[in-house]
Amino acid sequence: MEIAKIGEFGLIDRLTKDLEKKNESTKYGVGDDCAVLSYPDKEVLITTDMLMEGVHFDLTYIDLKHLGYKSAMVNISDVFAMNGTPRQITVSLAISKRFTVEDIEEFYSGLRLACDKWGVDIVGGDTTSSYTGLAISITCIGEARSEDIVYRNGAENTDLVCVTGDLGAAYMGLQLLEREKSVYYQQVNDLQKKMAEAQKTGDAQRVSNLKSQISNIAQPDFSGKEYLLQRQLQTEARGDIIEKLRLAGIHPTAMMDISDGLSSELLHICKQSGVGCRIYEKNIPIDYQTAVMAEEMNMNVTTCALNGGEDYELLFTVPIGDHEKIEQIEGVKLIGHITEQKFGTMLVTRDNQEFELKAQGWNPLQ
Repeated sequence: MEIAKIGEFGLIDRLTKDLEKKNESTKYGVGDDCAVLSYPDKEVLITTDMLMEGVHFDLTYIDLKHLGYKSAMVNISDVFAMNGTPRQITVSLAISKRFTVEDIEEFYSGLRLACDKWGVDIVGGDTTSSYTGLAISITCIGEARSEDIVYRNGAENTDLVCVTGDLGAAYMGLQLLEREKSVYYQQVNDLQKKMAEAQKTGDAQRVSNLKSQISNIAQPDFSGKEYLLQRQLQTEARGDIIEKLRLAGIHPTAMMDISDGLSSELLHICKQSGVGCRIYEKNIPIDYQTAVMAEEMNMNVTTCALNGGEDYELLFTVPIGDHEKIEQIEGVKLIGHITEQKFGTMLVTRDNQEFELKAQGWNPLQ
């Protein structure tokens, strides 16, 4: 169904007609000029992300359901990175004419899966037309007690540096998808050139055969690389780790999520906290599939883990006294420690050489 057939309000009604409130702080959601939220005893956390087709995602290899899921998760992750609890999101879309009502419903199905996982209400947004592809803007609203909020500027000398999960897998998943996309289009271009030559000579049978070949180009074999694709296409916010830290009585001194690469995020924390750091290459958690893929592509796996981005794991610091507690939490790895600022921000390699960390992560404005 064409979106123009039902119009903006018809589309909104269709996407939101059966939304149910999950949070007491949601007083009124979709249906009026504003949503109404109430946070009488908490601080309000607000974060916004914009995702642009051709810059942040490529619909050649991510379907709309996964895109909706990922779009919500990257915002929810920011609230967890402040040690908060996500409660509501608003969703704004700029949609080109190539998308149908069913396409946007598919996007919303992924969005709602992510929101249902973390008990988040969809409370509003906007839709408009686009001449340049799909644009997504999501705002996530969360809550936290004032004393529980964790900023980037609280790291202190001797604190431990920790990360969740493993690093570099999302980046290697992207490299894998980009490689296969390039191979696919090279095959298509070669066959199209041959088809143009056949059309010039009037060879209808050859033209027909070449069209069939284009339609039947083999799909890439991703066996053994499923984890890399999952990390790239199905982003997960680490609210599970936030809950584990709370249960263990651990209050991080500084924290952020890893969206642009470990090096970039660690430098943010050190700069805003006025400290230095030492992290150890041997301690950086890397999945086996990530290491294999990096070798296959002749890339340095540590560089991928430091600078890849889109892992959406948590990077945080804790007082040295929490060392034993941290070691008991599954899914958290101690990778280094905070130093005085004068000692710099350094990576210690496996052979004990030291190199200054550089912010070489992804830059959307390049």
